[in-house]
Amino acid sequence: MGRPNAFDGMMHEFCANLGWCGGVEDRTPLHVSDFIPDTGPVSADQFASWLIMAEGLDPDLFSASERSQLKTVFVKHMGTDVVDASKLRSGHHSV
Repeated sequence: MGRPNAFDGMMHEFCANLGWCGGVEDRTPLHVSDFIPDTGPVSADQFASWLIMAEGLDPDLFSASERSQLKTVFVKHMGTDVVDASKLRSGHHSV
C-alpha cells in the first residue's frame, strides 16, 4: 500500500470539501479517474470537464467562472495547470 500523493489530496478536496465525488449513469458508477488516459498531457480545464462529466453533467453548461474553482483546486494540488496523466493516480494503490 502506497502513501497519499498530490492526486489523493486533490481528490479529497474535490469530494469531501466540494462534493464532486462522481455519480451513476445507467446504473454504472462514474468517477473522474474513468476519463483519465494512461499518459499524455492533461490540463486543469480538461480535468474540470471530466470531473463534471463524472457527475453525469454536461461541462458545456458550466460557465468559465463556475469551472474556475475546479481548475484552481487542480493547480493548487498538482502545482501547475498541465500534468502528465501518469501523475493523476492515487498513491494509495502503488506497488
